[in-house]
Amino acid sequence: MANYLVTGAAGFIGSRLTEMLIEQGHAVTGVDNLNDSYDVRMKEYRLRKLQALSGFTFQKLDISDRGSVEKLPAFEAVINLAARAGVRDSIQDPWTFMETNLTGTLNLLELARRRGIKKFIQASTAGIYGTNPPLPTPETAESDHPLQPYAASKKSAEVLCHSYHFMHDLDVTILRYFTVYGPAGRPDMVMFRFTKWITEGQPVHLYGTGDQSRGFTYLDDIVRGTILGLKPLGYEIFNLGGHEPITINQMIVMLEELTGKKAQLQNHPAHRADILANWADISKAKRLLGWEPQMDLVEGMKHLVEWYRDEREWAKEVATP
Repeated sequence: MANYLVTGAAGFIGSRLTEMLIEQGHAVTGVDNLNDSYDVRMKEYRLRKLQALSGFTFQKLDISDRGSVEKLPAFEAVINLAARAGVRDSIQDPWTFMETNLTGTLNLLELARRRGIKKFIQASTAGIYGTNPPLPTPETAESDHPLQPYAASKKSAEVLCHSYHFMHDLDVTILRYFTVYGPAGRPDMVMFRFTKWITEGQPVHLYGTGDQSRGFTYLDDIVRGTILGLKPLGYEIFNLGGHEPITINQMIVMLEELTGKKAQLQNHPAHRADILANWADISKAKRLLGWEPQMDLVEGMKHLVEWYRDEREWAKEVATP
């Protein structure tokens, strides 16, 4: 049994990762500052489920607070999923994004160096590939021109991780996630927002034509890939992404079928910070991790819609910006 540190443990991916690690017999110390980057009721919901599990310890902690991070003990590995996420929010407040996503990562890398922790997993984003990547996108695609401060902060964290690998022999796995969806997802992301809006008969705010596409990735698939990344690899970067890219318009039709309701569309101009398409080339993850997505897109969307129906009494009140 290993003892892992999971940052962002009350987050969408972090909470499910913690559950899976505990199911496998490991112990997890989870940290999260429970910030209000999106409706905190979602984080509290996930955290309550974790706190009912044997083998889970929680500390409310901000990874950008160096003094707090320095007090943490040693672990078998650090899995850094804590981040300020949100493309458009990062334009309004880039300072907070840099503090969490870059300074926070630095604090955790220093923890690993000082405590002799040999393994470090860093969550990154497909957003670093910029405006017009080749599709499907390999890890070798150009990634030096991110479009917004969020993606820039994640690229910066990747580079910082490499320096700690080079200077301190830290084994680092970078995971570039592609548009994750599933039950109890982030309410600022498109799949959750559209599920709520269509179910509740609220206006569905569509930015651009709806022809922009995403390689959606089911939560459990992402978590499986993250756990596989714990093995010794030296320094490697992997795309973890959906194998069934669809347009936003196609997603709307699928959600209409699953909810039995018609979307009340309100069209808006495309946002400059939004990318037009993402679709992961996952051949490297298949080869070195033995990973590929298993969840069928329709089935995964059905799980999300069913979760929303089950939790609708409170989930319908969650803010969806």
